[in-house]
Amino acid sequence: MGRDFPLAGLLRLRRLQQDSAAGELAAANAKLRRTSAARSEAYDSLAATPLEAADPATLNAIAAARASSRSMLADLLSAEALDSAAASSAQTEFHAARARSVGLEKLEDKHTEALAVEDLRAEQTVLDELAGTTWHRRQKEAL
Repeated sequence: MGRDFPLAGLLRLRRLQQDSAAGELAAANAKLRRTSAARSEAYDSLAATPLEAADPATLNAIAAARASSRSMLADLLSAEALDSAAASSAQTEFHAARARSVGLEKLEDKHTEALAVEDLRAEQTVLDELAGTTWHRRQKEAL
C-alpha cells in the first residue's frame, strides 16, 4: 500500500471548493445583514416622521417624505428578498461542496487507519523475530 493517500490532490481541490463556497456564503450573509439593517433604518425613519402639520406646506413636505420613505422601503424589501434568495443558494452550494469533501475525508481516514495497522503489524513482526531469535539463542546456550 502506498504511503500517500492516492486521492490527496482531489481532496485538496474539494476542500478549496468548500472554502470558496464558505466564503461566498459568508459574503451573501453579510450582504443580507446589511440590507436588513438598511430596511430596518428606513422603517424606523418612516415611523419617526411627524403626523401633525401646522400648515399646508408642512403637510406636503411630510407627505413627500413619507412617499419617498415608502418607496425606499419597498426597494429595500425587494433587495432583501433577493439577498435572502442568494444566501439560501450559497447555503445550498456550501452544503453540496461539504458533502463532496466528506466522502473523500472518510476515505482518507480509512487509508490512514490502514497505514497505522500496517505499521503496527510490521512492528509486531520485528518484535516477534527478535523475541524468537532471543529464545532460540537461550535454548542453545542452555544445552
